[in-house]
Amino acid sequence: MTIQDIHNRFIEELQNLYDSTEIQAIFRYYIEIRLNIIDSYLFNDDKLDFEIKGFDSDLNQLKEGKPIQQIVGRAFFYDYFFRVNEYTLIPRPETEELIYLISEQYNKELELNVIDLGTGSGCIPITIKKIFPRANVSAIDISNEALAVAKQNSEELNAPVNFIQQDLLLEFDLNQKFDIIVSNPPYIRELEKADMHKNVLNYEPHLALFVTNEDPLLFYRRVAEFGLSHLNTGGKIFCEINQYLGKETKEMFQQFYKNVILHQDISGNDRIIEVYN
Repeated sequence: MTIQDIHNRFIEELQNLYDSTEIQAIFRYYIEIRLNIIDSYLFNDDKLDFEIKGFDSDLNQLKEGKPIQQIVGRAFFYDYFFRVNEYTLIPRPETEELIYLISEQYNKELELNVIDLGTGSGCIPITIKKIFPRANVSAIDISNEALAVAKQNSEELNAPVNFIQQDLLLEFDLNQKFDIIVSNPPYIRELEKADMHKNVLNYEPHLALFVTNEDPLLFYRRVAEFGLSHLNTGGKIFCEINQYLGKETKEMFQQFYKNVILHQDISGNDRIIEVYN
């Protein structure tokens, strides 16, 4: 099977599910991960012949709506590939903007104490550790399965992180204070499910995605409360937020903190909240 054969099969099998731009992106991602081909000039080389174990199964899963990242077991985030599975969210480009904002505000040589609340695949704390090699980085998650993936990512990317199994919604004290508290908690309301693609609804963990319509800021209140007892003097909280609840999220944090800044993402949507006293 040549690269062109694979390309033709992708177009033939997926054209009723995705537009041509999406098919090209999926194809390139698949080739890069499955065959480790990065150089674009090789994509059109019919002399290259491959045997891909499980190719038909991979294609069938794509037709069923399974995300390409879960099929190949890797998702690209910031400058790194992270392992992902059904227990972890697939990292989004919007979350990269959260990392960029933090990286711009601190000297890379500082010995910062950082914690990520609700870590999933570990992409946030691991990337922060790569950017700030002298930082002491911790992360919590309720899911032991997600933490297993995060620990594997930490080891493979040589970015030591202290992972802790903990339910954020329960009261707990880590007997430690932090310069940065970061979180990308569940924030999608149940009412927003109707607008979501089935590859998210059917394949990504609802535990990490959804909150009730009645109390959509539940996790943000807990982050705010956690910060009251765990944030160092001069420390900051950074959270990714629901773009439709920017005003409400800002007002909630203002009940606890003096300074609350709402940042827009590259598309102009309310996306990040920055908080400090």
